[in-house]
Amino acid sequence: MSASILRVHPADDLIVALRDLKAGQVVGDWTLRENIDAKHKFAAHDFAAGELITMYGVTVGRAMHDILAGSLVHTHNIKHETAAFSGKKSDYCWTPPDVSRWQQRSFMGYKRSDSVSGTANYWLVIPLVFCENRNLAFMREALTRALGYGRTSPYERYAQTLVERHQQGLALDGDIEELLLKEPKPLFPNVTGIKFLEHGLGCGGTRQDALALVQLLAGYIAHSNVAGATVLSLGCQHAQVSLLQDAISRLYPRFNKPLHIFEQQKCASERDMMASAIRTTFTAVAKANEQVREPCPLSDLIIGVECGGSDGFSGISANPAIGHTADLLSALGGAPVLSEFPELAGVEQSLCDRCATPEHADRFVHLMRTYEGAAKACGSGFDANPSPGNIRDGLITDAIKSAGAAKKGGTAPIIDVLDYSEPITKHGGLTLYCTPGNDVESTTAIAGGGCNLILFTTGLGTPTGNPVCPTLKIATNTSLMQRMSDILDFDTGPIITGAQTVPQMGEAILELCIATASGEYVPKSVSLGQDDFLPWKRGVSL
Repeated sequence: MSASILRVHPADDLIVALRDLKAGQVVGDWTLRENIDAKHKFAAHDFAAGELITMYGVTVGRAMHDILAGSLVHTHNIKHETAAFSGKKSDYCWTPPDVSRWQQRSFMGYKRSDSVSGTANYWLVIPLVFCENRNLAFMREALTRALGYGRTSPYERYAQTLVERHQQGLALDGDIEELLLKEPKPLFPNVTGIKFLEHGLGCGGTRQDALALVQLLAGYIAHSNVAGATVLSLGCQHAQVSLLQDAISRLYPRFNKPLHIFEQQKCASERDMMASAIRTTFTAVAKANEQVREPCPLSDLIIGVECGGSDGFSGISANPAIGHTADLLSALGGAPVLSEFPELAGVEQSLCDRCATPEHADRFVHLMRTYEGAAKACGSGFDANPSPGNIRDGLITDAIKSAGAAKKGGTAPIIDVLDYSEPITKHGGLTLYCTPGNDVESTTAIAGGGCNLILFTTGLGTPTGNPVCPTLKIATNTSLMQRMSDILDFDTGPIITGAQTVPQMGEAILELCIATASGEYVPKSVSLGQDDFLPWKRGVSL
């Protein structure tokens, strides 16, 4: 097919423009009836009103009006539609990719006695309820500055530099990149940092919300990238200390990390509690600094695959590339994780058929239908998922978005299906993890489930990161990479131009994962302090 267009699957009714095309232009077998911007689609043949439309080999929409071949297909003439699904219907055979070149490889991580190895070594400070956020802020200000983990943000360091230059009568210009990335040397260099998980939950909501919160926090405390945690509790909230302790013992029976809990209503005063919490945390971080990086098996990597700010190239370049990375990881005994259930609408049957057992497929169907039912009960639905930015850049139905998003999960068998806040335990295949499509709610969830790296694709650009899980941002196109290189780590644009193949990009991303897991490469989201943390209240969030 022409280098300017792409038919993703042989059965597809839609053709993707890889660059801007003009009305009257002849491309392949088609004469275009109107302008087709890059990332958008045109009809491969005439459609009658009501006819189903296919892309990525699955149903992605229904024609609202007659559509002539060569015409732009967009929200004015197509609406969301998906095929029916009903559990595992066929066997699945998978041929793993060749991973011989990585068989003897390892990463330099932090070995844990109660979990897989970590790719980082953080200490956490966590409030059980929003009432403790003020005390959390005091601890953040006291400990991050004193221990050399940087000020609140790199921009504060930049502002301080301007103050110093002004006081010295020096020019205020200078290399902003050098100033932003310049980090102070920490007192405890083997501790990656102290992270503070501020949130607005813990009381005032339902008891189910409180239980979901403590299970999520339990996952962060038990996380392989975490050396230990300090917990601040008020005492009277729904999210009781006992619930947190029960969640840890139930979900993480091997847990043996230091956990220090301070309950304000049991202390002589706030000042007494804070002094004790700061002193105890300081001592614990000093102890955690005794651990150093050492060789760890690649099978210990649990990599979440995520997308946000997606565009019409996401399902063609970045998502298939990290899908290949996921397959390489599965073949190496690691654990790739695919989440964002609203963005799997339309590919349910193919995922069901990939499930290792009928029980896994049935659970996936149950979670999907329950989730969509809750959305419809509120007058919404999965069809409302695409954002204005998605639609503007070619993702015109949720099914088109979903079919491209599912490419992140590769082709390996699905060996587990988990609900929100459940721990990820199975390796050697793909895990499906129930989260919203909302970027931060989803990354917060999969990190809490145990992912020790996240691969995050974007076509429009998004600065999302996570407090404890290094997050690599993968651009779908070179133009975006050039414009937003300050927040992005890797460019899959060469797939669009034909300069590189999907497997080549997937292999390069795996190498970047190994370097990141070893501390040799620091993702932009980490260096910029993008510590996004947003628990899901299990209401309708798409």
